[in-house]
Amino acid sequence: MNLYLIRRRYAWKTPEELQETAARSRRIGDEEMSSDIRWIRSYVVHEPDGTLGTLCVYEATSAAAIEDHARRVGMPADEITPVADTVVVRPDPARVDAAA
Repeated sequence: MNLYLIRRRYAWKTPEELQETAARSRRIGDEEMSSDIRWIRSYVVHEPDGTLGTLCVYEATSAAAIEDHARRVGMPADEITPVADTVVVRPDPARVDAAA
């Protein structure tokens, strides 16, 4: 499998809508496409119009497998970019819930 970065722009109106899509994405990836695709992580971003978008890291057999997965889930895959290499300066910081 190869590593890909997927940009999903202007995709969700609420965090709840994003979570529902994420659950469907994981289920379809794990149960229907486990030999073709593996979701690694996503970064959620605020789009200029107030919606939510994501930058996702996936392992996949091909960009076509990512497109198929997105179609099955019902979410965009606006840009699919193969990753040439990874440079980790620091690991992702742990998030602390301010309400905790």
